[in-house]
Amino acid sequence: MTKYDYDIIVVGGGHAGSEAASAAARMGAKTLLITMSLEAIGRMSCNPAIGGIGKGQIAREIDALGGLMGVATDESGLQFRMLNRSKGPAVWSPRAQCDRFMYAASIRRRLEAQPNLFMRSDMAVDLLVEGDRIDGVITQLGQTIRARAVILTSGTFMNGQIHIGDRSYGGGRMGEGASTGLTGALHRLGLESGRLKTGTPPRLDGRTMNYDVLEEQKGDETPVPFSYMTDKLPSKQLCCWLTWTNETVHDLLRTGFDKSPMFVGRIQGTGPRYCPSIEDKIDRFADKDRHQLFLEPEGWNTDEIYVNGFSTSLPENVQMQAIRMVPGLENVHMLRPGYAIEYDYFPPYQLRYSLETKAVRGLFFAGQINGTTGYEEAGAQGLIAGANAARYVHEEEPLILKRSQAYIGVLIDDLVAKGTDEPYRMFTSRAEHRMMLRQDNADERLTGLGHELGLVSDERLRRMERRHEARVSMAASVNGTSVTPEEVNPWLESLGCAPVKQTDRIAKIALRPEVSLSELLHQTGKEDLVETVEGLESVVDMVEIDLKYAGYIQRENELIAKMEQLESLRLPDNLDYAKLTNITMEAREKLERIRPENLGQASRISGVSPSDVSVLMVMMKSGKSPRKA
Repeated sequence: MTKYDYDIIVVGGGHAGSEAASAAARMGAKTLLITMSLEAIGRMSCNPAIGGIGKGQIAREIDALGGLMGVATDESGLQFRMLNRSKGPAVWSPRAQCDRFMYAASIRRRLEAQPNLFMRSDMAVDLLVEGDRIDGVITQLGQTIRARAVILTSGTFMNGQIHIGDRSYGGGRMGEGASTGLTGALHRLGLESGRLKTGTPPRLDGRTMNYDVLEEQKGDETPVPFSYMTDKLPSKQLCCWLTWTNETVHDLLRTGFDKSPMFVGRIQGTGPRYCPSIEDKIDRFADKDRHQLFLEPEGWNTDEIYVNGFSTSLPENVQMQAIRMVPGLENVHMLRPGYAIEYDYFPPYQLRYSLETKAVRGLFFAGQINGTTGYEEAGAQGLIAGANAARYVHEEEPLILKRSQAYIGVLIDDLVAKGTDEPYRMFTSRAEHRMMLRQDNADERLTGLGHELGLVSDERLRRMERRHEARVSMAASVNGTSVTPEEVNPWLESLGCAPVKQTDRIAKIALRPEVSLSELLHQTGKEDLVETVEGLESVVDMVEIDLKYAGYIQRENELIAKMEQLESLRLPDNLDYAKLTNITMEAREKLERIRPENLGQASRISGVSPSDVSVLMVMMKSGKSPRKA
């Protein structure tokens, strides 16, 4: 008989907790998900959307590894758009508006159907530790539950404090209480914490908006699913709407600055740099006379509207007066005011790449507890933490995704190697190999690995293999098929392109910047070369990208090979950086605090110069590194 009730306990049922519990259970670990409210599992706390620039790539990667986010998005989608189509394919990013109620219901249904997974409505208030290893949790209801591994995914609930104007009260989300106890438990284990803040905008009654003066934004005519397991999306989509603030709105908002918790100093936590509140935007960008507001529907069966771009913690009466000065919202009814929330987080330099804490074996963190913001960033960490907790329980090596392998690898490396003192969100600009990490090839990059680990089903693997075969087959057909001048020149001349003088290969003509491969095949009557597969319908875009960016992709692969040499040089756990007098003092301090696992990670730490890395490399190759007593 074992003393353990479960292999793994996951604390928190948000996007990180849901993916963590699902991943651990899929890999055969008996898993308990503890959450304060079973009704809130998978809830979209902020905007009703999945994806966006950089985030859509992460959502695709979660799906490629068998996660829940993609299929739940497709089931609940209100509108689908591929962003950045006017730019290069490295930054094409899918985004979907979701019915927030259907999304949460889809997540809950899938968790309940997952073997090895159990749920409990309760709150973890303390941790059980035996030596240097986690041993379980103690709950608010007085239960001691033992497990080999624990994953904390507390979101904004850990000592959460809600601010609206001059009013503040404890809470992790509007209408839900804060969680207490775990911060103190983690401090006793030697972990350091900080405070961050985020915010959310007012919710409006869509029946009271004047749509005649709003700018309509429709979804794509041919929407692309998020999940590789989705064969077809509904044809019906809802519209979003655009409007703008103005100087009158800004002047009215300024009247509430003296009661703003951000400006009077009641909020100590750092807010998100790339998603500031409306009062922060007015203060920081005083030269701008207007800011865009994106009005997002929250569901098929509700008139509730999310006002993206108007996040605020100003007094409710100021919010109401200001928002009624916005064109189209003059007579609007506010369902709920915006608010700011401040919460505890633990700087992620205290983690290993597996998301296990360095201080306690078997204790993992995922989501906003690590200083990130966003559903996709949280879900990605949850999946990796869940998989690695299962690997830990089974005494196997952890799953570590490289920066050249996935946006998830970039995310975790940024957190662990650099830490963060403000809410971290993903952008395509953070990935140095983004041409290799496109949203369309996530399955080819990750699904095979996920299947080896037990995260991915046989059917998902077969779909990936069929899509890859279709891509290879179509590429061969395109390379082996030619067209005559008579077939192609009239169309080329209509594009302003030089005509061909003799029969030429389709693959060569498709290299021209003005030429779309799919349109070329259509104009020359070669549509039979297009290979179709489930889900994404065709692989023609992937074939075109491979053709047009072949040289760039080759150079990227060469750079990746060089970086992997650094990643292969592991740094000893007991290396005494204080004795390395031939590197800078700043480098010594940063290396001692973060204690990187390998030379690649060390090279990405702010304050560690290339010359410092060279010293470390010479030292490692000579085998003369100083050790701690």
